[in-house]
Amino acid sequence: MTASNILLTGSSRGIGKAAADHLTSRGSTVIGHASTARDSSVIGADFHEPHAPQMLWNEALERANGKIDVLVNNAGLFKAENLDSSDIEWLDSWEETLRINLTAAAQLSRYAVQHWQETGRRGRIVHVASRAGHRGDSPGHWHYAAAKGGMLALHKTIARAYAAEGILSFAITPGFTDTAMGEDYLASRGGPGLLKDIPLGRVATPEEIASIIAFCALDAPASMTGTTIDANGASYVR
Repeated sequence: MTASNILLTGSSRGIGKAAADHLTSRGSTVIGHASTARDSSVIGADFHEPHAPQMLWNEALERANGKIDVLVNNAGLFKAENLDSSDIEWLDSWEETLRINLTAAAQLSRYAVQHWQETGRRGRIVHVASRAGHRGDSPGHWHYAAAKGGMLALHKTIARAYAAEGILSFAITPGFTDTAMGEDYLASRGGPGLLKDIPLGRVATPEEIASIIAFCALDAPASMTGTTIDANGASYVR
C-alpha cells in the first residue's frame, strides 16, 4: 500500500507515539489522537464520552481532505478493579474500560467501513488488542481481558464481512510492552519476577509493536485479512 492518510488513536505516547513516528517515516500522513489535545498536531477526543469517536472521525476526515485510508485502533485504558470493590465501583470500572477499549474502537470501525463503502475505496483497520484477549489477565483485570477479547471478535467479524469489498482487518496482540501503562502493571505484579513467564526474557519495545502496526497498515497482503499477530515473547503460543 502506498503512502496513506492514517487515523491513529492514542498516538501521544508509548506504542501509539512509536507507531506515529514509524508511519510518518514511511511517507504516510498520520492524524493523531489523544484524550486531551496539547497542541494542534493531534485531535482531542475523550472516549469516556459516547459522542467523542464521531467527533474525532469527522474532524480527522476534514483534516484528511475527505479521504482516510487506514484506521488504527490503539487507544486503551488499563486500570485494575478489585473483586471486593463495591457494586457501583466495580460496574463503573467495567463500563469505563469497555467504552474506551472496545466500544470507541467499534464506533470508529463502523465509521471507517461506511466511509469506504460510500466512496468505493479500499481501506484497512488495525486493532491493537492484547495477549489478555487470548489467555485472560490478572484477577483485577477481568474487564480489560474481556474488552480485548471483544476487540478480537470485532476484528474477525469485520474481516469476514467486508473482504470482498477490499476492506481489510488486522489485529495485533502484544504481551507486556515497555510503556508507561506496562510499567505500572509490571510493578504491581512483582516487577522482574514477572519476566520468568516470558521465554524471551524481556518485554516488547514500543518500536517492535509499531513495526507490526506499520506492516499491517501498509504492507500486509490482502490475503492476510483476518489475521491476528502475536507479539509476546512466547509467553503465550497458540
